[in-house]
Amino acid sequence: MPRKKVIELKKMKKDLEVEKLKRIKPAKIKKERKDREKELYLNVATVVKTAQDLQKQRRAEKRKLKGLGLYTLEEAFDKVKKSGVEISFRAFGGRIERKSLYSVKVGRKRYIPSLVLQDWVQLYNKFYTVRQAYTTLKKHENINFRAFIGRVEKRSIPSVKIGTQRWIPRDAIDSLTHVADNYYDVAGSIKELSKNGLKIKRNAFERRLDRGRIPHEKIGGRRFIRKETLSELIEKESARRKR
Repeated sequence: MPRKKVIELKKMKKDLEVEKLKRIKPAKIKKERKDREKELYLNVATVVKTAQDLQKQRRAEKRKLKGLGLYTLEEAFDKVKKSGVEISFRAFGGRIERKSLYSVKVGRKRYIPSLVLQDWVQLYNKFYTVRQAYTTLKKHENINFRAFIGRVEKRSIPSVKIGTQRWIPRDAIDSLTHVADNYYDVAGSIKELSKNGLKIKRNAFERRLDRGRIPHEKIGGRRFIRKETLSELIEKESARRKR
């Protein structure tokens, strides 16, 4: 594939999924989350104070505490299951023990405020845990867990730490699965070219990308070529060689 003859490739329209991924800003999410938590825990503090006052008056019956929005572990887990969150009772209890799910103590018993529970369910609707994100992406891309964690640590996969737990926006994983289904990375592009009888060294291929001769997207520090673009390149390069 000599560099002297330039093949013109069609420029593709903007990919909305890629644009959505690029707009995800962990710093912005973190700030919004901080503001949300401040408001949340002010409201929770009011509920807890009322419950503690009832306890001092020996009027903290289970019915009254539930009316204030304070659930026992069993009641909270039942609410979570009904909301559609897939989690075992043991794992749910572990979240409380590790304080990734906020709880309060009234008397000798521990309760989970309904406000906290609702917020936690909303987190599950907007974010994946690291393991959930990996399991979802792995269905579309051949990647091991260690490599996935590496991408999270290098911030090529956006994430945010909330409390003691790291979360990954569902929108980010949805976009990354779209990229995995519709794009080749550099290594995959070279492999696809080779399968079609077009040998090219990696540095020569990357020079074409550097010069803008092959339309591509830069996502998380890596370059990706649309499958349609690569198919066009293979077709035109193969035709050129037959002349």
